[in-house]
Formats: sequence, structure tokens, C-alpha cells
Amino acid sequence: MAEAAAVPAELADAVAGIAEEAGALAFARWRTDFARWEKSPGSPVCEVDLDIDRMLRARLSALLPDAGWLSEETADNADRLTAGRVWVVDPIDGTRDYIRGRPGWCVSIALIDHGQPVLGVLEAPARGEAWRASAGRGATLNGAALRAGDRRVLAGARVPVDALPKADRLLTAVEKPNSIALRMAMVADDRADLVATLRWGNEWDIAAAVLIATEAGAAATDAIGGTLAFNKADPRAFGVIVSTAGIHDAAVAHLAERARVAMG
Repeated sequence: MAEAAAVPAELADAVAGIAEEAGALAFARWRTDFARWEKSPGSPVCEVDLDIDRMLRARLSALLPDAGWLSEETADNADRLTAGRVWVVDPIDGTRDYIRGRPGWCVSIALIDHGQPVLGVLEAPARGEAWRASAGRGATLNGAALRAGDRRVLAGARVPVDALPKADRLLTAVEKPNSIALRMAMVADDRADLVATLRWGNEWDIAAAVLIATEAGAAATDAIGGTLAFNKADPRAFGVIVSTAGIHDAAVAHLAERARVAMG
């Protein structure tokens, strides 16, 4: 696999500006009247998702005309597989919170270079949060450097969930935004110690947040501890585990049996 190139600061700044503009557009329509429907049962979408998607594709493609495109709200095109660089975008991650007028949503943008994220941006204006990361250059929240916590014991680890199942009562529940990307970013900011999912998920949900978390010193794998890769022919991963580096192996072991069952 070819090595990813460092992202120029000017490109990172331009993407941050586009994300800020997209976030402002979404925020202006948040808690207003707009069309909403379900793409499939349990998968909500709204007209703002589609408007932001079109805006982002136009602006980001102008920055890097050779880059491919993978977005939750755009029909997939296999042409992206021949591109060395690919934009991986969720115009509104956490649409359910957006529709319900809750603040746990964000605009998520990642630039993938030869299978790995090299630029990650989450814009969460309803929370007053702007998350940024460039490969090898660290991660920030509102301009301040991020550092994941140093927890080394799984018991007591903070997890953003609505409720803990019996098997996880050794953990501690904390605030849970609907956006999986924001939950992962909470680990980067030492507001959580562990985020885990045990189901097939899409690359656009996690690409930007994986870079933010790992650049802050957290560990990130799929649900069975495997390496995450992006811009795959099937753009999904079986779950994600993001945690402080010191509890990652323990978290994978704690969830291993449930992961095996979930995978069938």
C-alpha cells in the first residue's frame, strides 16, 4: 500500500472553513420546519442532509478534483476505488437528534489517502464544538490540543450510552449524543474512556472521528480488534471500539463473545 502524503496546512484550513460554513447552514435550519422521512425503517433523513451533501460535494471536489467521493447521502460509485484520495462525508451525523431538535449532531468530513484518514473534521455548532485533526499533527477542539485519558482499568470506564446492559454494569454511563462520531470524539477529549458498537456500520460514520481519536492518543479498531481501513469496495466495518490506549485490549476481550455472536 502506498504511503499517505501529509496534508498541507492550507488544505486543512480550507476544509475547516467549508465545514464551518456547512455547520452554519445546518444550524440555521435546525429546529425549523423541513421535510423529513425514512430511507428505510429506523434510518431517518431530512432535506437538510441532502442540501448540505450537495454543498459539500461541490466545495470539496473543487479543492481536490482528482479525489473520489463517498457520502451517506450520495449513491455510491465504484469510480472512487481507483482514486488515491477520497472524501468520506456524512453531511449530518446524528440526523435523529437533528430532527428532534437535540444538539447531538455534527457535519463529518474525512479525507482518505490510500485507505487511511489523513484529515478529519467534525463541526457541531449546536454544541459549540469544532473538532480538527491532521495525520501526524495532532487533534484539536476549538483550537485547543486534545489528549485522551490514561485509564488503564476497564472497570469504571466512562461510556456514552443511554443505559448499560447487565453485562456492562462494571462501566459508567455518561452523556450520549446521537452522533457516533461525537461519541468517539469524546474519548479524544477525555470525556469518555470507551465507545463500542457491535454491528456493521458505514465508513462515513467513523472516518473523521477515528483520526481525531487516534491523533489524541486513543486506540481505534473494529469490534474484534482488527485494523480499520477505508474506501473499501464494501464501505463498512464490523463495529468500532475506540478507547484509551490502556484499556483497549481489555475492552476487545470483554466484548469478544458478543462480537462473535453478532457476526453470526
